[in-house]
Order: sequence, then C-alpha cells, then structure tokens
Amino acid sequence: MPCPALPDGFDFTDPDLLQHRVPLPEFAELRRAEPVRWIPQSGNAAGFQDEGYWAVTRHADVKYVSTHPELFSSYLNTAIIRFNEHIQRESIDAQRFIMLNMDPPEHTRVRQIVQRGFTPRAIRGLEDRLRRRARAIAEGAGAHDGPFDFVTSVACELPLQAIAELIGIPQDDRAKIFEWSNKMIAYDDPEYAITAEVGQQSAAELISYAMNMAAERKQCPAQDIVSTLVAASDEGNLNSDEFGFFVLMLAVAGNETTRNAITHGMHAFLTHAEQWELYKERRPETAAEEIVRWATPVVSFQRTATQDTELGGKQIRKGDRVGIFYASANHDPEVFDRPDEFDVFRDPNPHLGFGGGGPHFCLGKSLAVLEINLIFNAVADALPGLRLVEDPRRLRSAWINGVKELRVTAG
Repeated sequence: MPCPALPDGFDFTDPDLLQHRVPLPEFAELRRAEPVRWIPQSGNAAGFQDEGYWAVTRHADVKYVSTHPELFSSYLNTAIIRFNEHIQRESIDAQRFIMLNMDPPEHTRVRQIVQRGFTPRAIRGLEDRLRRRARAIAEGAGAHDGPFDFVTSVACELPLQAIAELIGIPQDDRAKIFEWSNKMIAYDDPEYAITAEVGQQSAAELISYAMNMAAERKQCPAQDIVSTLVAASDEGNLNSDEFGFFVLMLAVAGNETTRNAITHGMHAFLTHAEQWELYKERRPETAAEEIVRWATPVVSFQRTATQDTELGGKQIRKGDRVGIFYASANHDPEVFDRPDEFDVFRDPNPHLGFGGGGPHFCLGKSLAVLEINLIFNAVADALPGLRLVEDPRRLRSAWINGVKELRVTAG
C-alpha cells in the first residue's frame, strides 16, 4: 500500500488542529495505508526532547499496545502525549505518582485498593442521589428564557457531583474541584490565559486538599470511601500522598472526560434529529456507549517502548514514544459497521473510549455510563425541544476532545 500523503509537519497532537477538529479523514488514510506511522516533531514541541512518536491508528493495534504493558510503558514518559514545550523534565517525572502513569506491579497494587470505591454496590448507592441531581440540573436549565451554555448549565455539574459524592467532598468545596481540574487541562488554550505554572499550582492545591482529607480520616475514620482507602497504614491502603494523586486523577479522568462526553453527545443528538427523536421515545441503554464512542473525550494517550519490538510492520525501538489514538480506533471500519454514523442502538459496540483494555482500562466506566444515562434521560424529560444555537467552541488541547461552550435554547 502507498504511504498516505499528509502535509509536511502534520502532527496529530497539534493543539491548533484539535481546537478546530478531530482529524478523522487523516486517521482513515493512515488506517488504510500506514496504520503505524512515524510522526516527527521539531525541537522540543512535546516537552520530551526527542524527535517524535509513532501514531497507532487501528483498533487492533491500539488494543495490543494497551494490553502489553511489559512492552509499552506508561511510567517511562507518562501517558500524556504532549506537554508544553517549556516543561521541565522533573515536572514530567513528578506525574509518575498518578495511577494513570504507573506500570505493574505498582499499578496493580494501587488499582486493587482504589477499585473498592467503584464496586457495583458503591455505584448503586449513588444512583438515587445522582438521579435527583440530574433531574434538578435539567429542570434548572429549562428555566432559561433564551439561549444558554449547555456546558456550564448541564454537562459539567453531574460529573463533578458524582466524584464529590463518591469521595465525600462537602458541597461548599465542590466548586474548587471544578476550578482546579479546569486549570490543569487548559494550559494549551490561550483564551484561559493559564500558564503551565498555574496548572501545576492548581494540581498542587488539589493534591493538598485531598491529602488533608486523608489525614483527617486516618485520625477519625467515617463510613465513607475515603476511610476505606486510607484509614489503615498497611499495604492494603493508600497513604496520604497516594490518595492525593488518586483524587487528582479522578478530577480529570472522571470529571473532565464525562463532561465532554455529555456535551459531544448532546451536540450529536441536536445534529442528528432522528436519533434524538428515537432516544426520547425509546431511551435505549445502548446510547451511553455510542455517545462515548462518538465523543472519544481522550483522543490519545501514549506509551513508551521498553524494548525493540515490531508493531504494524514497523520496527519500534526501545525508548520510542507510541501514540495510541482512540479517536481513530473508534472509527475503524474493520470493527464498526458504518463507523461515521451516530447510532444510539449500536450493538455490539466494542469501542475504546474507556481505554483499550489491559491494566489502564477505565476504573470508573460504570459510573460514567450511569451519569450519561441519567443526564440524557433528564434532558429528554425536561428539555425535549432543545435546539442548537451555535456551533460548539472547542478547547485548544493536544489530547482532549474538549468543548468550552455549546449554545442551545430550550425551544
């Protein structure tokens, strides 16, 4: 097969590109002609002081990389595929304490502890409270007289409340968590005027808040998940530092991603009117998974080769960075029938929006699916005539498929 023609300097992690669109046509061309391709980067564009990365675009190859941590490490260069070009290496290395950036066996130990908070019983225990919140959010949005922003009025609130409910953050403190998590991921977007230093300070404040919470529970355990995770000091519990980094991960992985899935899902409904009508009539359980596939809030993560290996017919050298592009995998026609159609009845739906399997498969998948189901049921009841006013304004980011604003009207 001939190599696909991409413009000189084309980079799938260019934040200017992702501010305007997810490069689905270019992904399709790579899947067809060169599913593993070297993408050069000039200078220190990604913050890693290397020459680029391998773009992995097929569903099968993304799954392979995800399920072979002995060959492809999250720890060596972290899972974030592109930082600010001015970041210092010690700032990258400091992120290795986050579970997202660990490898087995340390990752296995931490995950076995924190998954206590995501048992079916724990999620069921949140359902009634989140259902009431979802209803109140949608009904409150319906009180607007004119156009309003769906992101701030609807999409952002339930994920924030879910994470806060899960770990027992007081209601008065929840806005802080939202503000800190926003600042941590917005360093690429000039509209927010947030420097990398501000993002790092926000991360430090969030970690400090969580560590203080852990210290309080160690002194006075309560009937909550924080106490379950940190109350004892043996190998079966998190120390205060580990709990701080766990909350940091939740604030981004559980809050930002679900918020963007909800926003993209609403935009998909409003631009596919027949799907919105079908959803309102039948409320299919399959809708949440299709919304995540369609949205793919995390466009890509990365791994680093631990040894020389082969992937997709290419020789990957030890130390090479490998970008796993979930947005491409979720449109792979070898896996999905009519992948470019939004279909809330799609079943089966083996998308990789929650990761490609393996040790880093999304810990909070069941909670995210619950939130998506609850909020769209509530919107369908309270805002059945919702209409799009303007195209979404996208976040400038190297790896998040984010929406800053989605102007709508209740009809």
